[in-house]
Amino acid sequence: MAKVWLITGSGNGLGRDIAEAALAAGDSVVAGARRLEELDPLVKQYGERIKPVKLDVREEDAAKAAVQAAVDTYGRLDVLVNNAGYGHMAPFEQMTSEEFRDVVETCLFGVVYTTRAAVPVMRKQKSGHIFQVSSIGGRLGMPGNSPYHAAKWAVGGFSDSVAMEVAPFGVKVCTLEPGGIRTNWAQRAGERSPELLPEYEPSVGAIYKLLAEVRDHTEGDPKKIAEVVVKLASSEDVPKRLILGSDAETWVKGAETARAEEAAKFRELTLSTVFPDARKFEGLHNQ
Repeated sequence: MAKVWLITGSGNGLGRDIAEAALAAGDSVVAGARRLEELDPLVKQYGERIKPVKLDVREEDAAKAAVQAAVDTYGRLDVLVNNAGYGHMAPFEQMTSEEFRDVVETCLFGVVYTTRAAVPVMRKQKSGHIFQVSSIGGRLGMPGNSPYHAAKWAVGGFSDSVAMEVAPFGVKVCTLEPGGIRTNWAQRAGERSPELLPEYEPSVGAIYKLLAEVRDHTEGDPKKIAEVVVKLASSEDVPKRLILGSDAETWVKGAETARAEEAAKFRELTLSTVFPDARKFEGLHNQ
């Protein structure tokens, strides 16, 4: 049976590729974008199977309206892809509170708002897939992008929790964690960068140079990622988190190894804080 999708940030980049892949598979797409004219070629090609909606995910009412548009137009919502997001490259010290907050509003609260609007629909259907487009930046941190990392770490924790809540309803939640993707994300993030204070050249400056060097040679193919999302949308076996790309796998393994080594080094301090009569507690981590 053909599916109904809602995809945020579908005007360009990865969101656009996911929308095209879903439409090519015969599904219908509610395509959220801030500039609707970007979707004109898809409307011309696919007609009534695509419904563009003006969507700024920072506005909760707009998120609710986008979900309602899916129900009103196609009668249901099978797949939500929270893709909208951006980064702001700068040392934390040189970033205003407004700049920091805007990244978090988009990358975290945008996910919260659309997920909150979609869950009741999927709960009543007793089915649905929610894909949160995060990043390996939700598993590790790099200098120069603190609000983006803060938001992506939060998206992972939020989604892990919601996944356990909605699993009894037949709803799957998957956080996608790609490495570098060959889109214009890094270029757009860099365009917002202030001139660095010289003290930050060894840390943030090094990241700027790295991004400039790899911009046109990153591993991640957005069209192949889109194919993975379409495949998972038809599967009942969906991971809570999915690392995408060999670069992502390498970086995550390195970060996890470093974290485990640090934990082992300070284990004595870790265990020194426990009441001697404390009951061992097995939490929900295995669910």
